[in-house]
Amino acid sequence: MKSELTIQYGGQDNKESDLIAKAKDAFKAAGNKASDIKKLDVYFQPENSIAYFVVNDDFKGEFQV
Repeated sequence: MKSELTIQYGGQDNKESDLIAKAKDAFKAAGNKASDIKKLDVYFQPENSIAYFVVNDDFKGEFQV
């Protein structure tokens, strides 16, 4: 089964896969390797267009959507 979650808010469409990809990119931009990711949690706040993420229950970051 293939599925996709899209969050529509304020005239924007934000796909789950895009938010995950952006979190991985932000993690790599901070000098880490994508292969180090064992667990990734992403929290999206559409009212302020910011996504927060936690990698491996340790590394925390955020990015503008």
